[in-house]
Amino acid sequence: MKDSLVGLKKLRENLEAYIQEVNQGRSFIVVRRSKPVFKISSPEEDSGLWETVVDFTKIRKGGVGINDILSRL
Repeated sequence: MKDSLVGLKKLRENLEAYIQEVNQGRSFIVVRRSKPVFKISSPEEDSGLWETVVDFTKIRKGGVGINDILSRL
């Protein structure tokens, strides 16, 4: 999918709208003073970068609380 350019100020002023767009699969290159600063995209777009280490929902429905984990370390 083609990335769209968005100015940093415009992103800040319309953050919720851009979050919705990213959730729908769009990605954006954010520019400041006509120079690219960073890219925003959905985590699914870069799914090859993420690795599941532990899925706590398989241990207990709804996950495991941080205090339970820390008490066992």
